[in-house]
Amino acid sequence: MNEALKRLVQSIALPDEEAMRLAAAHLDQLTKPPGSLGKLESLVIRTAGIIGQPKPDLARKAVVVMAADHGVCEEGVSAYPAEVTPQMLLNMLAGGAAVNVFARQAGAEVICVDMGVNADISHPALLNRKFRKGTANMAKGPAMTREEAEQAILVGAAVAEEACERGIQLFVTGELGIGNTTASAAVTSAFTGLEPSLLTGRGTGVDNEGLSRKTGAVQQALSVNQPDREDAIDVLAKVGGLEIAGMAGLILGAAARNCPVVLDGFISGAAALAASRLCPASLDYMLASHVSDEKGHAVLLEVLGLEPMLRLDMRLGEGTGGVLALPLIDSACAVMREMATFASAGVSDGTGVPEA
Repeated sequence: MNEALKRLVQSIALPDEEAMRLAAAHLDQLTKPPGSLGKLESLVIRTAGIIGQPKPDLARKAVVVMAADHGVCEEGVSAYPAEVTPQMLLNMLAGGAAVNVFARQAGAEVICVDMGVNADISHPALLNRKFRKGTANMAKGPAMTREEAEQAILVGAAVAEEACERGIQLFVTGELGIGNTTASAAVTSAFTGLEPSLLTGRGTGVDNEGLSRKTGAVQQALSVNQPDREDAIDVLAKVGGLEIAGMAGLILGAAARNCPVVLDGFISGAAALAASRLCPASLDYMLASHVSDEKGHAVLLEVLGLEPMLRLDMRLGEGTGGVLALPLIDSACAVMREMATFASAGVSDGTGVPEA
């Protein structure tokens, strides 16, 4: 691990326990039976600890969509050609993708980052952080060098830091890249030791023959590269993706600035797993939005120890599931700031009241 990455990891502190205690105490003073808001209560307590404020207010939110291409597409692992990555990125930059629609409703900004798209794209709203055009075919050798994996992580962290400087308080992980569920399955298998067949899903909708090719490509990549599960950078370099490493960096960068990170689906989960192996403390800053229909995502969330807020059978990516969870987070935080307490409302909290 290079020195810059070491400094980033070492800068991530544990959540503020006092803020969490005060948040829990305030919840019990609100005009409701204790615990009656269920998982919203644990959600807002966690959020309070992350940002260090008992009454969180996360008005400025952004979904960061990291885009990159994958050399493993040569193995026929997707129902769509690799050319779709730049085409969809341009659609997103024009505001026409599903994530744009959901983000407008949720009041979130969409930040598009070119981490390694295999095309030259120019757009005033695009953050061009590309230092290579896509990964190599991991079924034949390492997807990238160790130095490139570290660079991608640091780029993701820098994107988080720049956004924080502009006032962003919460991040949603988003991604775009044909072939990235294949890389995510390989990353997850490398870290967990689980068989690729348990983790490799249909992605963009491949048929049975395509699924067989995809599973075979994951198995071959793991066999050829022999990634070291104890070395997160080695895993990302050998069988990961530029956008997966970038999202891992985004998570670390957000955690270093005490910002919650809402995870989207399977690819985000693979990045989160890598981030947690680089820095276990970063896991405390992650919120799981949904469990996707992509095979392996539920397993990933179980490994991470995160419980999803939503179950919608989605498998689109882009950050769409993460953005859909934002209103729940907003509602939980609003309760802390706006709901009356028993004392302020003049309502009996039940203590000292004789039984009927």
